[in-house]
Amino acid sequence: MHIGLSIPQYGRFADAGFAARAAVAAEQIGYDSLWVGDRLLVATAPRSQYPAGGGNAPREHQVFLDPLALLTVAATVTSRVRLGSSTLNALWQPPVLLARSLTTLDHVSAGRLDVGLGLGWSKDEYQAVGVPWAGRGTRLEETLDVLERAWAEDAVIEHHGAHWTVPEAIMRPKPVQRPRPPVLLGGFSQATLERVGRRADGWLAGGLPVPVLAQMWQAVRRRAEAAGRDAQVLRLVLRVNPVLTAEPVPEAQVPRHGTVDQLVGYLSGVVEALGAEVLLDLHFAAGDPEEYVALAAGLHDALRERAS
Repeated sequence: MHIGLSIPQYGRFADAGFAARAAVAAEQIGYDSLWVGDRLLVATAPRSQYPAGGGNAPREHQVFLDPLALLTVAATVTSRVRLGSSTLNALWQPPVLLARSLTTLDHVSAGRLDVGLGLGWSKDEYQAVGVPWAGRGTRLEETLDVLERAWAEDAVIEHHGAHWTVPEAIMRPKPVQRPRPPVLLGGFSQATLERVGRRADGWLAGGLPVPVLAQMWQAVRRRAEAAGRDAQVLRLVLRVNPVLTAEPVPEAQVPRHGTVDQLVGYLSGVVEALGAEVLLDLHFAAGDPEEYVALAAGLHDALRERAS
């Protein structure tokens, strides 16, 4: 069982010092990976509903540290764990700049980077960074094209697309990982699932009922096979953001709410059924830094025990 943990990043846990301490603790506990999310702002009169439950984003998202900066912090205080984003909003900066930032992070981490990309959900955030909301899918496709070109073995990069033009030029260094860092894509639309199967190394999913996840995962694998790819090597990383309760809740509320036993049971079931990797986000489960680390240790041990 591969178990990941979110680096303390937002809300009451938006503290760079604690992020570093938690990263060290997570590696010592035995976690396999550390992850960050990506939020820019919370509009006071939002034009988009928060995907998890509708309405506006949680109040905790009003305070959010930069994901790549925190991954850099984590890279400098750890030596073993993988470092990933679930998910980085791919379109908020030109892809050639994104390629340079991610390449640098792969070097800082000595080749431990997992590139998790998504499209986000907030029209207000897109407006704030000056990126059109329409045409996000085609922009992501071209972003992936530029990343692949920038990371290719040939030092010379050139790209002429609908949204970006990169003149013929030398661009170095290349990432430590060859042929490139793993690229995983997040989202639940049919277009996203198709794109994952066609050109990504894995899917970043969320805490849905297991039958729903299984149906979507099969769609990804079918598209991979149709594209002539090996579906068996694709990764499924399942992120959960639980609110832990003292008493059991109805199964329909798990994994967003529930006891530790209910959460561990759900995650173990997904791992057994779908071969998923687990990603625990404890920002809504813990009340303070000490509880964050204690919960991380307890849930890690409970999951390992259930898997043994």
